Amino acid sequence: MTHPHVVRHGASVPLIAVHGNGVDHRLLLALDDSLAEGGAWERTYLDLPGFGSTPALTGEGGLPHLAQWLTETTSALVGSAPFALVANSLGGLLARHLVAQFGDQVLGLALIAPVVDPDASRRTRPERTVVDRDEELLAELTDADRDEFTGMAVRQTRDSWAAFERWALPGVRAADPAAMQRLAADYALGTVPEERGPTFRGPTLVVAGRQDHVVGYEDQLRLLPHYPRASALVVDAAGHNVHLEQPAIVGAAVADWARRTHPDTQAP
Repeated sequence: MTHPHVVRHGASVPLIAVHGNGVDHRLLLALDDSLAEGGAWERTYLDLPGFGSTPALTGEGGLPHLAQWLTETTSALVGSAPFALVANSLGGLLARHLVAQFGDQVLGLALIAPVVDPDASRRTRPERTVVDRDEELLAELTDADRDEFTGMAVRQTRDSWAAFERWALPGVRAADPAAMQRLAADYALGTVPEERGPTFRGPTLVVAGRQDHVVGYEDQLRLLPHYPRASALVVDAAGHNVHLEQPAIVGAAVADWARRTHPDTQAP
């Protein structure tokens, strides 16, 4: 088994953070202050195989293999203890898979711009939109940095760039191209996670960017019937990295979810 690179913050009840495709654990470290505010969580930020500092899987690396690796890794990390999940993008799909696998052992689920359908051709997505653009900033960036930033950002401003440079760009640069190629060649789970397990009744948060041209926001809202205790937040002036472009509103929602989920602080 490929052993994961993990970063742990805090102590007490386990919370596992699962990042998306093409980045690493640092993308979700941007939410660490909000999670810490929401309770005494032992926050574990994983690098998936082929991303960050976790080596790629040997010989295979499709989505089913990543899902199996994540299931085994999670079991090794938490044992039989209750735990919570926060995840973004592809990690959101993988986290839903974990909920189907672990059931009531999962205390709560927070999904940030999650992939709903791995098949991009079936997603409902808005047209590519830029709501704010700082031409002076963009002129200062290298061609490579500008391409990475503008390919994703809806708010192309200095504060948005500062967050992207700190939390997203290092993982983009660290990703293993061969591992990403293998993942792209087998990018399907076969079954919808919600069809494989009972209805999940823990506190659930779904956050989407209104201008997210990668996964959209409408498909995310269609998850709600499967999660009776779900809150949904669609944030304007935000794309796929919604928590980087609108940190205050997303951070407040995540802190509230974490408080409602933690066994010591949960409320109706």
